Amino acid sequence: MSRDVEGALDRLIPTAGPYRHSEGNSDSHVKSVLVGASQIIHVDCGKLVLGRWQGVFFCEFDGPRVGRLQVKVVAD
Repeated sequence: MSRDVEGALDRLIPTAGPYRHSEGNSDSHVKSVLVGASQIIHVDCGKLVLGRWQGVFFCEFDGPRVGRLQVKVVAD
């Protein structure tokens, strides 16, 4: 599934597209804007509440780089 998403984004936002601000990674910036930088996921009884075909993907469009995952738990 993640390869399907990656392939679709590559077709929609090509590396060598016509970008006004060409720094060599402009496609990565556009992909990040479309995908977003954060997500809210509900947890019930210690498990992520996801649909049958849903999953969590970590995307690095301008890497690989060393990153970190930040999790914030908010009680209801």
